[in-house]
Amino acid sequence: MELSDLRIFRAVVQRGGITSAAKQLNRVQSNVTTRIQNLEEALGVLLFIREGKRLQLSSAGRVLLDYAEQILALVEQTRLAVHEAKPFGLLRLGTMESTAAARLPRPLCEYHERYPEVSIELRTGSPREQIDLVLGGELDAALIADPERDERLSTLPIFEEELVLVGNAKHPLIASPLDVQPRTVLIFHPGCPHRSRLEGWFGRVDAPIERMVELTSYHAMLGCAAAGMGVALMPLSVLQTYSERSSLSIHPIRETDFNTATTFLIWRRNRENPAVARFAEVLLKHSNAARA
Repeated sequence: MELSDLRIFRAVVQRGGITSAAKQLNRVQSNVTTRIQNLEEALGVLLFIREGKRLQLSSAGRVLLDYAEQILALVEQTRLAVHEAKPFGLLRLGTMESTAAARLPRPLCEYHERYPEVSIELRTGSPREQIDLVLGGELDAALIADPERDERLSTLPIFEEELVLVGNAKHPLIASPLDVQPRTVLIFHPGCPHRSRLEGWFGRVDAPIERMVELTSYHAMLGCAAAGMGVALMPLSVLQTYSERSSLSIHPIRETDFNTATTFLIWRRNRENPAVARFAEVLLKHSNAARA
């Protein structure tokens, strides 16, 4: 059963017969008759009761007409959604926690004001998790730091982040890993790009990390840093949302391999989605990547 079969069937019902439907559809009468017969054979039911030249819907035909109307209406809605300037529906967005906390509130607010008919579902996680979810179709797009090149993904640089070390307010100046005391780091789960950078920074000199404390939020990480439990590497923008900055010390990293990260918007290549396209436009208004 094809959509064209349903359109022909509906036209026959609406026009009251084969001849009139054929004229409306710009088809020969025999073609319309054959398509109706094929549809009946495919479904195994009679759709019309034939009384001479007149056709009346059978009970099965009335059931099919109801479903045909719903299916064809949904197809039209889908077509409009793909081409509609103002998107609607659900936008499933993945992001890293730092981006969600420091960068997304203003763009999300503006997006909601522009497109109130779009509902946003936000999911945080590691870049690897986000990529897998985008490729698997469970997310429409994601904001992640420095994704690996993948031909299946389209990428757009949005935010350029300065990464800094954060410790207790009384911690002495940190110029190298040798200055970190105690040599304890506050980190997220494996797969976090900032964790990988911090481990790489310590690995440059003979200063092994003595203890790793895995945490699940920046708020907990900042609290632990303020209490002197260890140091953390994070985007400077995260600190702008923290009200107890006086309890912290901030230490820039000189090495360019470790002190910046770019956040990209990623989505599945060749899967056009108006909601994602409009969201990218809003993000670019707030982007600092092009200016960095």
